[in-house]
Amino acid sequence: MQKRQQGLTLIELMIVIAIIGILGALALPAYQDYSIRARVSEMLLAAGGCKTAANEAITSASQADVSATLPLACENQTTKYVSRIGADANGVITVVGNHETLRGSTSASANSISLTPIQTGSTAVNGSTDGGKPIASWRCGPAATNGLPVKYLPASCKAS
Repeated sequence: MQKRQQGLTLIELMIVIAIIGILGALALPAYQDYSIRARVSEMLLAAGGCKTAANEAITSASQADVSATLPLACENQTTKYVSRIGADANGVITVVGNHETLRGSTSASANSISLTPIQTGSTAVNGSTDGGKPIASWRCGPAATNGLPVKYLPASCKAS
């Protein structure tokens, strides 16, 4: 009577382990990028209150010069993924991400997104002359300093 082979041979087992290793090596960087993009989306959501406050400050201004009130429209807010939110005199909101939760980006200092208020067409708000005009949309992208790499921005930011 012949003895039947049961189980896997050593070569078959090594091939299965090699295939799993290759698949893991391909999937892990894609998953890390995905998780960073999810955190960046949460950073944009955290800026929602600041966007509302800036819109209110600009549209309800009684004088043309709103540059003094815009920085006050956004108080320093922090969340799990945001270390600071602030606005400048022209209403440009800068969201600085917590570098510990954005691991995997090109550097620890590349963690900022800016949201620029647009009043008409592609004209950005000028805090010293545009009080009382409504904000039509917001343009987002990497901040001028320590800007987050474009590959981590949500699709809504890449298009604007």
